Amino acid sequence: MSSTAQASQAFNKILSQPKLSSKARTAQEIEEGVKRLRRLILVEGVPSQEDATLRPRIWKILLRVDDLSADKYLSFVARGPSDFRDKIRNDTFRTLATDRGFKERVREDMLVRLLDAFVWRNQERPHATFDFTYVQGMNVLAAPFLYTMPSEVEAFFCFSRFIEQCCPLYVQPTLDGVHRGLKLLDRCLKIVDPELFAYLRSKKLSAEIYAFPSVLTLCACTPPLDQVLKLWDFLLAYGVHLNVLCVIAQLLLMRDEVMACPSPMRLLRTLPPLEALPVIGIAVTLVRDLPAELYEELVRHPFEAINQR
Repeated sequence: MSSTAQASQAFNKILSQPKLSSKARTAQEIEEGVKRLRRLILVEGVPSQEDATLRPRIWKILLRVDDLSADKYLSFVARGPSDFRDKIRNDTFRTLATDRGFKERVREDMLVRLLDAFVWRNQERPHATFDFTYVQGMNVLAAPFLYTMPSEVEAFFCFSRFIEQCCPLYVQPTLDGVHRGLKLLDRCLKIVDPELFAYLRSKKLSAEIYAFPSVLTLCACTPPLDQVLKLWDFLLAYGVHLNVLCVIAQLLLMRDEVMACPSPMRLLRTLPPLEALPVIGIAVTLVRDLPAELYEELVRHPFEAINQR
């Protein structure tokens, strides 16, 4: 049996024992199963080519999504264009525009429909901690869910849970979480590689200037898409805050070229093709180099407003 087949078998064993998809499962069974899933994602990676059903099943479990009411989704869709339709359409046509596989699987109307439905959904949540409409970057954050999930309904509920629970501050009108993430990137880089940080600063380059797209989209803007999905397996398992360290990891992988370039923004404007495994490996090691207080701030920045503390 090949290693990928063995990994697929290991994932399927966890997914079925205990039955994480069963509504009769206990909280302890869920947590134990999720812990094993996280460990396997880090050690083996999700062998999606061996079993195409694995990634959608795993993402739904990691996001705790079990309410998949097609009627509810269709009721939002039936309302037609939201007040943000023009803004949505201004972004959706260029979503992952250079990825042929994405364009073949995900039509623009699917993206538009999902994003409109998300706006309608959140007009029914008057007592929610955060208000949600449509903001820049949401189209790219929705794209992996529509590409991965077997149905638009599943993509909608996974995307909604992801936005509302994992990174609500990234999609506020001020993009507060994104800007905080960029500031944290600078602070983390200064600790893990002070020489690279100083060189970039000598060129008047802060993370706000060179890393905004990567932080805003959780690296989904950097092809190829199959590597983005592997990176997202990791982020969904361990927390989207780690994307900041994944961006630093990409910088470290191209460190020599950056340090030798008199105009490094030329290199940083378009990052090299994403390689998920080395990026994840470096990001995990960087965690150990950060002071506990800074790491705690990093953990909380996508979802906890400063005035909530």
